[in-house]
Amino acid sequence: MKFAIIGNIYQSEKSLHAEHLLGLLRHHKAKIMVEKAFADFLHREQHLSIPVDEQFEGKAFEADMVISLGGDGTFLKAASIVGSRNIPILGINTGRLGFLADILPEEMDVTVDEIYANHYKIEERAVLQLTTSNPLSVHPFALNEVAILKHDSSSMISIKAYINHEHLNTYQADGLIVATPTGSTGYSLSVGGPVIAPQSKTMVITPVAPHSLNCRPLVVRDDWEITLEVESRSHNFLVSVDGRSESCEEHTRLRISRAPYSVKLVKRFDHQYFNTLRNKMMWGADAR
Repeated sequence: MKFAIIGNIYQSEKSLHAEHLLGLLRHHKAKIMVEKAFADFLHREQHLSIPVDEQFEGKAFEADMVISLGGDGTFLKAASIVGSRNIPILGINTGRLGFLADILPEEMDVTVDEIYANHYKIEERAVLQLTTSNPLSVHPFALNEVAILKHDSSSMISIKAYINHEHLNTYQADGLIVATPTGSTGYSLSVGGPVIAPQSKTMVITPVAPHSLNCRPLVVRDDWEITLEVESRSHNFLVSVDGRSESCEEHTRLRISRAPYSVKLVKRFDHQYFNTLRNKMMWGADAR
């Protein structure tokens, strides 16, 4: 098999897991590709000599599987690089709270063995597509969420929202998040949004610090189109797509809909979403 490895380049103390992973893959005689920035980081921070077959930059690679080594942020980066190419992604969690990257470092050995035994499963997750009236340079596809946010120094923004061209509400708030079920346990959850099961075929609209306490999160079908228009005293606002942010001019029209492709997550065969959810959210834990 041919693996492409994308890793976290900011936490040197956790990069030692990469050496073990590379050893496992070499044991199975895999063809190994490593993102150049990650390879340079390992060489610079850990002084690791990385005997790999290839290094790559950006999307210039072909592989049977991508391995994300880091937290959910690294996984989102891997998903944006893979895009619509249908390459499955395995997330190994060396971060903190991982819903996407949920394979622990101590599970790497058995997980790699299971992959070579073809004893794993693929979960498909919906992706959002952002279309704007004024072109943006930010990657327009989101596995987690698209967020419309005020600039730090500005007052609240006004966001007029439409669903299938029908006026829904005008939000006076610090921002508005449109999240997939996958992203419902991310930014949306932190501002009061609901947890949504991954295969629900929905998306959730969650306001950020709304002026009115009557503004509550709303779950809608993911084959509907959401259109947003923003007014701001500073005449601009931020658009964030899975954490990649760009300033946008006032009155830019934004359309959010389900993308024409999905992201494929590699999961262990006995993986259960609700077990992960219960453990990560510490439901039932006795805090006494």
